[in-house]
Amino acid sequence: MNVQLPIDAATELHASSPTDRVIYEMQVYGYRPFQDEPDPRPLPEEPVVQSALTALFDAMFEMLGDTRLEPDLEDMLWSTVNLFHRAGERIQRELQRNEDAQRNGQREQDGSEVKSVELERHIMEGITLLERRNAFEFMRDFASDLFEAQTGSTWRPRTGSKVNHANMTAAMIDSRDFLSARRRAETEVLIPAGTKIAFGGGLDYNDHERIWAALDKALAKHADMVLL
Repeated sequence: MNVQLPIDAATELHASSPTDRVIYEMQVYGYRPFQDEPDPRPLPEEPVVQSALTALFDAMFEMLGDTRLEPDLEDMLWSTVNLFHRAGERIQRELQRNEDAQRNGQREQDGSEVKSVELERHIMEGITLLERRNAFEFMRDFASDLFEAQTGSTWRPRTGSKVNHANMTAAMIDSRDFLSARRRAETEVLIPAGTKIAFGGGLDYNDHERIWAALDKALAKHADMVLL
């Protein structure tokens, strides 16, 4: 039996679709990527970061300077720099987990599109993590310079070391790659390139037809086979 709804009721029933709701949420709250997709939003620009941090340190100095709380000013400024240092360390741990996921993804490649897309996603996440880590390290280094200008003391973390990965220039990376390739070439000079194939047998070690058949199958699968 067909039920005819009044025109007003039918219009109200279809006033808002699921797609309309999603668009409304994006307009109100902005785009928020899901956990399994890269974030397309840009990183904060360096001049904006420098201006904001300078204003922050100046505001804290003006607020606490020449007051009874001035003895606590240095510790509070140190904690401000440490916020960016801790954020960089946290992202560095996430980056290490991402590297492990990429290695596992490389081993699990079976030619399927699912595995390939999953590995590509890990690679994009790794690039994003690198950029985020470098951004927080830049904030920490600039804030530590402001800390030194305000207090006259050099900022140092309580534990660990202060490392700036952005100082890894392209020339340094190329140099390390060259030295690594040179050591590998010197170490493997007597080892031929290709897939190493070894075989063993039991009582039928003299069955040359079976041996050749097995080697032919291995050669068909591995064209660069090197028989040990």
